[in-house]
Amino acid sequence: MQTNYGYCCINTTLKKDRNVYIGRSMIKRTFEERGIEYASELALANIRDLIEIVKWNESKSIKLYRMSSDMFPWTPEYQLKDLPDYKKISILLSGVGRLAKKYGQRLTFHPGPFNVLASINENVVNKTIKELDQHGEIMDLIGLPRTPEAPINIHVNTTQGGKRDSMLRFCNNFERLNDSVKSRLVVENDDKESQYTVEDLYEDVYTDIGIPITFDYHHHWCHPGELTQKAALKMASHTWPKDITQLVHFSSCRSIHEDVTQTNKRAHADYIYDHIDNYGMVLDVEIEAKAKELAVQKYIKQFLN
Repeated sequence: MQTNYGYCCINTTLKKDRNVYIGRSMIKRTFEERGIEYASELALANIRDLIEIVKWNESKSIKLYRMSSDMFPWTPEYQLKDLPDYKKISILLSGVGRLAKKYGQRLTFHPGPFNVLASINENVVNKTIKELDQHGEIMDLIGLPRTPEAPINIHVNTTQGGKRDSMLRFCNNFERLNDSVKSRLVVENDDKESQYTVEDLYEDVYTDIGIPITFDYHHHWCHPGELTQKAALKMASHTWPKDITQLVHFSSCRSIHEDVTQTNKRAHADYIYDHIDNYGMVLDVEIEAKAKELAVQKYIKQFLN
Protein backbone atom coordinates (compact mmCIF):
# COMPACT_ATOMS: atom_id res chain seq x y z
CA MET A 1 0.00 0.00 0.00
CA GLN A 2 1.11 3.57 -0.65
CA THR A 3 0.15 6.97 0.69
CA ASN A 4 -2.61 8.61 -1.35
CA TYR A 5 -3.06 12.36 -1.76
CA GLY A 6 -6.38 14.03 -2.44
CA TYR A 7 -8.09 17.41 -2.44
CA CYS A 8 -11.29 19.01 -1.23
CA CYS A 9 -14.54 19.81 -3.02
CA ILE A 10 -13.65 22.10 -5.95
CA ASN A 11 -11.80 20.93 -9.04
CA THR A 12 -10.50 24.23 -10.38
CA THR A 13 -9.49 22.72 -13.73
CA LEU A 14 -12.92 21.31 -14.49
CA LYS A 15 -14.71 24.41 -13.22
CA LYS A 16 -12.62 26.69 -15.41
CA ASP A 17 -12.63 24.53 -18.54
CA ARG A 18 -16.10 22.98 -18.47
CA ASN A 19 -18.05 24.70 -15.66
CA VAL A 20 -18.11 21.38 -13.79
CA TYR A 21 -18.52 21.80 -10.04
CA ILE A 22 -20.66 20.52 -7.18
CA GLY A 23 -21.28 23.70 -5.20
CA ARG A 24 -24.33 25.15 -6.96
CA SER A 25 -26.38 26.86 -4.29
CA MET A 26 -28.60 29.86 -3.68
CA ILE A 27 -29.30 32.50 -1.09
CA LYS A 28 -32.13 32.04 1.39
CA ARG A 29 -34.37 34.53 -0.43
CA THR A 30 -34.05 32.52 -3.65
CA PHE A 31 -34.92 29.34 -1.80
CA GLU A 32 -37.99 31.02 -0.32
CA GLU A 33 -39.02 32.20 -3.79
CA ARG A 34 -38.24 29.06 -5.83
CA GLY A 35 -38.49 26.39 -3.17
CA ILE A 36 -37.58 22.74 -3.08
CA GLU A 37 -38.06 22.34 -6.84
CA TYR A 38 -35.07 24.58 -7.56
CA ALA A 39 -33.04 22.99 -4.77
CA SER A 40 -33.70 19.63 -6.42
CA GLU A 41 -32.64 20.97 -9.82
CA LEU A 42 -29.36 22.29 -8.42
CA ALA A 43 -28.67 19.08 -6.50
CA LEU A 44 -29.21 17.02 -9.65
CA ALA A 45 -26.76 19.19 -11.59
CA ASN A 46 -24.21 18.96 -8.77
CA ILE A 47 -24.36 15.17 -8.65
CA ARG A 48 -24.03 14.86 -12.42
CA ASP A 49 -20.85 16.89 -12.11
CA LEU A 50 -19.67 14.78 -9.17
CA ILE A 51 -19.55 11.87 -11.61
CA GLU A 52 -17.31 13.92 -13.92
CA ILE A 53 -15.00 14.79 -11.03
CA VAL A 54 -14.68 11.14 -10.02
CA LYS A 55 -13.80 10.27 -13.64
CA TRP A 56 -11.25 13.11 -13.84
CA ASN A 57 -9.65 12.01 -10.57
CA GLU A 58 -9.20 8.52 -12.00
CA SER A 59 -7.57 9.94 -15.14
CA LYS A 60 -5.02 11.67 -12.88
CA SER A 61 -4.57 8.70 -10.49
CA ILE A 62 -6.10 10.63 -7.57
CA LYS A 63 -7.66 8.12 -5.18
CA LEU A 64 -8.94 10.43 -2.42
CA TYR A 65 -11.58 13.13 -2.70
CA ARG A 66 -13.64 15.16 -0.22
CA MET A 67 -17.17 15.75 -1.47
CA SER A 68 -18.79 19.13 -0.86
CA SER A 69 -21.55 19.38 1.73
CA ASP A 70 -23.08 22.01 -0.58
CA MET A 71 -24.20 19.37 -3.10
CA PHE A 72 -27.70 19.67 -1.68
CA PRO A 73 -28.68 23.33 -1.14
CA TRP A 74 -30.55 24.26 2.05
CA THR A 75 -30.86 20.70 3.37
CA PRO A 76 -32.08 21.84 6.81
CA GLU A 77 -35.31 22.93 5.12
CA TYR A 78 -36.42 19.54 3.78
CA GLN A 79 -35.95 15.78 3.77
CA LEU A 80 -33.94 14.38 0.86
CA LYS A 81 -36.78 12.04 -0.09
CA ASP A 82 -39.05 15.07 -0.65
CA LEU A 83 -36.91 16.33 -3.54
CA PRO A 84 -38.87 16.11 -6.84
CA ASP A 85 -35.80 14.58 -8.53
CA TYR A 86 -35.07 12.16 -5.69
CA LYS A 87 -35.32 9.05 -7.89
CA LYS A 88 -32.91 10.46 -10.49
CA ILE A 89 -30.62 11.68 -7.73
CA SER A 90 -30.59 8.24 -6.09
CA ILE A 91 -29.70 6.55 -9.38
CA LEU A 92 -26.87 9.00 -10.07
CA LEU A 93 -25.46 8.71 -6.55
CA SER A 94 -25.49 4.94 -6.89
CA GLY A 95 -23.52 5.42 -10.12
CA VAL A 96 -20.98 7.55 -8.24
CA GLY A 97 -20.53 4.71 -5.79
CA ARG A 98 -20.03 2.10 -8.48
CA LEU A 99 -17.38 4.26 -10.17
CA ALA A 100 -15.59 4.98 -6.88
CA LYS A 101 -15.50 1.28 -6.07
CA LYS A 102 -14.30 0.40 -9.58
CA TYR A 103 -11.53 3.00 -9.41
CA GLY A 104 -10.56 2.33 -5.80
CA GLN A 105 -11.35 5.90 -4.75
CA ARG A 106 -12.06 6.95 -1.18
CA LEU A 107 -14.81 9.56 -0.76
CA THR A 108 -15.17 11.65 2.40
CA PHE A 109 -17.29 14.42 3.93
CA HIS A 110 -16.39 17.32 6.23
CA PRO A 111 -19.59 19.10 7.36
CA GLY A 112 -19.14 22.76 8.29
CA PRO A 113 -18.40 24.39 11.68
CA PHE A 114 -22.05 25.26 12.32
CA ASN A 115 -22.49 21.58 13.20
CA VAL A 116 -21.91 21.61 16.96
CA LEU A 117 -22.86 18.28 18.46
CA ALA A 118 -21.57 19.44 21.85
CA SER A 119 -23.55 22.71 21.96
CA ILE A 120 -25.39 23.68 25.15
CA ASN A 121 -28.19 24.93 22.88
CA GLU A 122 -30.57 22.05 22.18
CA ASN A 123 -31.83 23.70 19.02
CA VAL A 124 -28.28 23.74 17.61
CA VAL A 125 -27.82 20.09 18.59
CA ASN A 126 -31.06 19.08 16.86
CA LYS A 127 -30.06 20.90 13.67
CA THR A 128 -26.62 19.29 13.81
CA ILE A 129 -28.10 15.81 14.19
CA LYS A 130 -30.38 16.38 11.20
CA GLU A 131 -27.50 17.68 9.10
CA LEU A 132 -25.16 14.83 10.01
CA ASP A 133 -27.89 12.23 9.48
CA GLN A 134 -28.42 13.62 5.97
CA HIS A 135 -24.69 13.24 5.26
CA GLY A 136 -24.98 9.62 6.32
CA GLU A 137 -28.04 9.20 4.10
CA ILE A 138 -26.13 10.56 1.09
CA MET A 139 -23.27 8.15 1.73
CA ASP A 140 -25.78 5.30 1.98
CA LEU A 141 -27.27 6.31 -1.38
CA ILE A 142 -23.77 6.29 -2.89
CA GLY A 143 -23.31 2.82 -1.47
CA LEU A 144 -20.27 3.65 0.64
CA PRO A 145 -19.39 1.37 3.55
CA ARG A 146 -20.73 2.13 7.01
CA THR A 147 -17.22 2.38 8.39
CA PRO A 148 -14.59 5.14 8.74
CA GLU A 149 -13.44 4.10 5.25
CA ALA A 150 -16.11 6.66 4.26
CA PRO A 151 -15.53 9.18 7.05
CA ILE A 152 -17.75 12.05 8.09
CA ASN A 153 -15.26 14.41 9.75
CA ILE A 154 -16.23 17.03 12.32
CA HIS A 155 -14.78 19.03 15.21
CA VAL A 156 -16.10 19.29 18.76
CA ASN A 157 -16.53 22.98 17.87
CA THR A 158 -17.21 24.40 21.33
CA THR A 159 -15.68 24.73 24.80
CA GLN A 160 -18.84 26.05 26.49
CA GLY A 161 -18.82 24.99 30.12
CA GLY A 162 -15.24 23.76 29.83
CA LYS A 163 -13.47 21.32 27.53
CA ARG A 164 -14.25 18.15 29.48
CA ASP A 165 -17.95 18.96 29.78
CA SER A 166 -18.06 19.82 26.08
CA MET A 167 -16.48 16.51 25.11
CA LEU A 168 -18.89 14.68 27.42
CA ARG A 169 -21.86 16.37 25.67
CA PHE A 170 -20.30 15.43 22.33
CA CYS A 171 -20.14 11.78 23.36
CA ASN A 172 -23.64 11.76 24.83
CA ASN A 173 -25.19 13.36 21.74
CA PHE A 174 -23.23 10.99 19.48
CA GLU A 175 -25.61 8.26 20.69
CA ARG A 176 -28.54 10.19 19.19
CA LEU A 177 -27.17 9.97 15.64
CA ASN A 178 -28.34 7.44 13.07
CA ASP A 179 -26.20 4.33 12.64
CA SER A 180 -25.25 5.61 9.16
CA VAL A 181 -23.40 8.46 10.89
CA LYS A 182 -22.22 6.77 14.07
CA SER A 183 -20.45 4.12 12.01
CA ARG A 184 -18.60 6.77 9.95
CA LEU A 185 -18.02 9.73 12.29
CA VAL A 186 -14.45 10.85 12.95
CA VAL A 187 -13.23 13.83 15.00
CA GLU A 188 -10.40 16.26 14.22
CA ASN A 189 -7.87 18.14 16.37
CA ASP A 190 -8.03 21.94 16.41
CA ASP A 191 -5.74 24.85 15.56
CA LYS A 192 -6.89 27.18 18.36
CA GLU A 193 -5.09 26.95 21.69
CA SER A 194 -8.37 27.06 23.61
CA GLN A 195 -9.64 23.94 21.87
CA TYR A 196 -8.72 20.29 21.36
CA THR A 197 -5.41 18.53 20.83
CA VAL A 198 -5.10 14.92 19.70
CA GLU A 199 -4.39 13.98 23.30
CA ASP A 200 -7.61 15.67 24.49
CA LEU A 201 -9.67 13.81 21.90
CA TYR A 202 -7.96 10.50 22.62
CA GLU A 203 -8.56 10.69 26.37
CA ASP A 204 -12.11 12.05 26.42
CA VAL A 205 -13.72 11.12 23.08
CA TYR A 206 -12.00 8.05 21.64
CA THR A 207 -11.82 6.22 24.97
CA ASP A 208 -15.56 6.86 25.47
CA ILE A 209 -17.18 6.25 22.06
CA GLY A 210 -14.31 4.77 20.05
CA ILE A 211 -14.43 7.03 16.99
CA PRO A 212 -11.18 7.65 15.06
CA ILE A 213 -9.19 10.87 15.24
CA THR A 214 -8.28 12.71 12.03
CA PHE A 215 -4.82 14.17 12.56
CA ASP A 216 -4.38 17.63 11.04
CA TYR A 217 -0.68 18.52 10.69
CA HIS A 218 -1.25 22.28 10.40
CA HIS A 219 -3.62 22.34 13.37
CA HIS A 220 -1.07 20.44 15.44
CA TRP A 221 1.64 22.94 14.43
CA CYS A 222 -0.63 25.76 15.66
CA HIS A 223 -1.70 23.93 18.83
CA PRO A 224 0.53 20.94 19.63
CA GLY A 225 -0.20 20.49 23.31
CA GLU A 226 2.41 18.23 24.93
CA LEU A 227 3.05 15.91 21.97
CA THR A 228 5.49 16.07 19.10
CA GLN A 229 4.09 15.79 15.58
CA LYS A 230 5.22 12.18 15.33
CA ALA A 231 3.75 11.24 18.71
CA ALA A 232 0.42 12.91 17.95
CA LEU A 233 0.18 11.24 14.54
CA LYS A 234 0.99 7.86 16.13
CA MET A 235 -1.59 8.40 18.88
CA ALA A 236 -4.24 9.21 16.27
CA SER A 237 -3.24 6.13 14.28
CA HIS A 238 -4.15 3.85 17.20
CA THR A 239 -7.77 5.03 16.95
CA TRP A 240 -8.23 3.79 13.37
CA PRO A 241 -9.35 0.23 12.67
CA LYS A 242 -6.43 -1.87 11.46
CA ASP A 243 -8.07 -2.61 8.11
CA ILE A 244 -8.77 1.07 7.30
CA THR A 245 -6.12 3.55 6.18
CA GLN A 246 -5.63 6.44 8.57
CA LEU A 247 -6.95 9.75 7.20
CA VAL A 248 -5.00 12.97 7.83
CA HIS A 249 -5.18 16.60 6.72
CA PHE A 250 -2.29 18.74 5.57
CA SER A 251 -1.85 22.40 4.64
CA SER A 252 1.01 24.90 4.61
CA CYS A 253 0.95 28.20 6.45
CA ARG A 254 0.02 31.12 4.22
CA SER A 255 1.76 33.76 6.35
CA ILE A 256 5.10 31.94 6.11
CA HIS A 257 5.10 30.94 2.46
CA GLU A 258 2.89 33.32 0.47
CA ASP A 259 1.77 36.43 2.34
CA VAL A 260 3.94 37.89 5.09
CA THR A 261 1.23 40.49 5.82
CA GLN A 262 -1.12 37.69 6.86
CA THR A 263 -1.15 37.63 10.67
CA ASN A 264 -3.31 34.53 11.13
CA LYS A 265 -0.98 31.53 11.30
CA ARG A 266 -4.00 29.26 10.83
CA ALA A 267 -4.65 30.50 7.26
CA HIS A 268 -3.98 27.93 4.53
CA ALA A 269 -1.61 28.59 1.65
CA ASP A 270 -2.56 28.08 -1.99
CA TYR A 271 0.01 25.30 -2.38
CA ILE A 272 2.02 22.87 -0.25
CA TYR A 273 5.57 23.96 0.58
CA ASP A 274 6.54 21.36 3.15
CA HIS A 275 7.34 17.68 2.79
CA ILE A 276 4.59 15.58 4.40
CA ASP A 277 6.37 13.25 6.79
CA ASN A 278 4.39 10.04 7.20
CA TYR A 279 7.00 8.58 9.59
CA GLY A 280 6.94 5.30 7.69
CA MET A 281 3.16 4.93 7.95
CA VAL A 282 0.61 4.44 5.17
CA LEU A 283 -1.76 7.43 5.13
CA ASP A 284 -4.53 8.99 3.10
CA VAL A 285 -3.72 12.71 2.99
CA GLU A 286 -6.39 15.30 2.25
CA ILE A 287 -4.50 18.38 1.10
CA GLU A 288 -6.34 21.49 2.24
CA ALA A 289 -4.87 24.05 -0.14
CA LYS A 290 -6.67 26.81 -2.00
CA ALA A 291 -5.31 25.61 -5.36
CA LYS A 292 -7.09 22.28 -4.80
CA GLU A 293 -6.14 19.58 -7.33
CA LEU A 294 -3.35 21.80 -8.71
CA ALA A 295 -1.72 21.80 -5.28
CA VAL A 296 -1.86 18.00 -5.16
CA GLN A 297 -0.30 17.67 -8.61
CA LYS A 298 2.44 20.20 -7.81
CA TYR A 299 3.25 18.49 -4.51
CA ILE A 300 3.55 15.07 -6.12
CA LYS A 301 5.77 16.45 -8.89
CA GLN A 302 7.99 18.43 -6.52
CA PHE A 303 8.33 16.07 -3.56
CA LEU A 304 7.57 12.56 -4.79
CA ASN A 305 8.79 12.37 -8.39
